[in-house]
Amino acid sequence: MSDSIRIGVDFGGTKLEVIALAADGRELYRKRTPTPSGDYDGQITRVAALVAELEQALGATGTVGVGIPGAISPATGLIKNANSTWLIGRPLDRDLSRALGRPVRLHNDANCLAISEATDGAAAGAGVVFAAILGTGVGAGIVIRGRPLTGANAIAGEWGHNQLPWMRDDERPGPACYCGLHGCIETILSGPGLARDHRAATGRDLTARRVAELASEGDAGAEATLRRYEDRLARGLAHVINILDPDVVVLGGGLSNMDRLYRNVPAIWDRWVFSDRVDTQLRKAKHGDSSGVRGAAWLWPPEF
Repeated sequence: MSDSIRIGVDFGGTKLEVIALAADGRELYRKRTPTPSGDYDGQITRVAALVAELEQALGATGTVGVGIPGAISPATGLIKNANSTWLIGRPLDRDLSRALGRPVRLHNDANCLAISEATDGAAAGAGVVFAAILGTGVGAGIVIRGRPLTGANAIAGEWGHNQLPWMRDDERPGPACYCGLHGCIETILSGPGLARDHRAATGRDLTARRVAELASEGDAGAEATLRRYEDRLARGLAHVINILDPDVVVLGGGLSNMDRLYRNVPAIWDRWVFSDRVDTQLRKAKHGDSSGVRGAAWLWPPEF
């Protein structure tokens, strides 16, 4: 065997996924399995088994990168800010390295989305990329010249836990967030946030996907909900553009599949961006729900 492949692991709260990429980004192998939820040791064991199965199938060994719903604390070296709470306080990178018998690179899953899309996705070749996950929660990652930005506190890109900017009187103080604050972007621009807003406006308890379907069928209430959502997303992204000035903003997660966002949001954000012209591009993630695991594989870049 030879080190000829790059292996990515998506260490999710509901699924574990492994992928193998060739040097040119071709997918050689992929497998997904349910996560042993709440079982830290079981997850470690399962990842090791999945990687061994992958390498046996391909007849090659590889580097391993891992995307997680959290981050390694620079203060302790342990996991923090993880939606999968059983990971918090654990030395996950060291335990995975021991189980796999090799160094492991570990990054936040939103950073992995950004890396994937900046490497060979919707933002390939762009110098500064901001990639946001709009799903059950809201997260984001930043890539600058091909490298993820982590930051001194390992929280670069934690866009979801900033307050929605330029809030209107009828939006204040905003929904309560599990972080202890109100009006966090995650509580407003996530799928549950969109559903909550629709329920408050119409009394109808629908999923975000169903609201989008009804809007496409001409339902006035659903259309109004999506217009409010687009306005809020435009404000949230304009705030990012004013600070980071990215070449490309990439959207992933379930809500990113609403194609209307890519027409409507850039038409709105101009009024909030402090510039005479906005050249930042808004694009859908090319690799869809595979972006995270692909980005984990690219944590070991081609020169390795």
